[in-house]
Amino acid sequence: MFFDRLYTENWPDYELIDAGGGKKFERFGKILTIRPELQAYFKSEMPFAEWEQRASASFIENKGQKGKWKFHRHTLPEWEIDVFNLRVKLEFTQFKHVGIFPEQYDNWKFIQSHIQPGDQFLNLFAYTGLASLVARSAGAEVTHVDSMKQLVSWSKENMVLSELSDIRWIVDDALKFAQRAAKRESKYKGIIMDPPAFGLGAKGEKWILEDRLPELLTAANSILEKDGFLIVNTYSPKITAEMLYQMAKKAFPKRKVEVQELWMKSRTDKDLYFGNVLRVVSYE
Repeated sequence: MFFDRLYTENWPDYELIDAGGGKKFERFGKILTIRPELQAYFKSEMPFAEWEQRASASFIENKGQKGKWKFHRHTLPEWEIDVFNLRVKLEFTQFKHVGIFPEQYDNWKFIQSHIQPGDQFLNLFAYTGLASLVARSAGAEVTHVDSMKQLVSWSKENMVLSELSDIRWIVDDALKFAQRAAKRESKYKGIIMDPPAFGLGAKGEKWILEDRLPELLTAANSILEKDGFLIVNTYSPKITAEMLYQMAKKAFPKRKVEVQELWMKSRTDKDLYFGNVLRVVSYE
């Protein structure tokens, strides 16, 4: 089966400048970063020396997922950018991330165009909450779920910066929350989830996405309104677009299922792959 490419776009406060050699060169507001990227296995258009001459900071990987930032010029540890007239805080973390996943820009646009004032919206594995802010700014009643207390605190900061209020914050395991919501017969007009490929729970239990995704999709089907939508991002190399489509068709046998490969094009015309996106949009 052939799956279309969904090219997400840059916006005024973000651009993918170049990519290659296992790295990507990006701009977040006025801050330019160099970060590792496994999918950038091709040759960059610009030489790395030019990247480093222009960059504010580069992330240096250690063994495992942690690392440290090398600063090429004086740069504050935190800064802010705009997304859809929302204000969010970014910072240099020890896991190479800075606080948003720019490749999800098209998903945020999708939420904007499909959510209505008063709709119930659920953000699972919510990270720093940009999808929550987008839905809340459109008038939705938002429930934001993440298992990391510090990320929920970061999300609250972003809500205040964006001059929003009244998001429901939940520190919990996303799958367990969804399963309990199904037992309560709760319903949501929109659900977005961005589950990690691998992780460890609070008690050291292993999370492997390909093993748990069917449960997640089944739980989502139980709590999604008849005219609602679901968005799922998967970054695991073990979950192909075909696998994701078949899992979704099994969990949502009566609904329209769309799976696309998520890509972004750099300013230097390099194509960079970011995993797959599932959207369940309506009954067939």
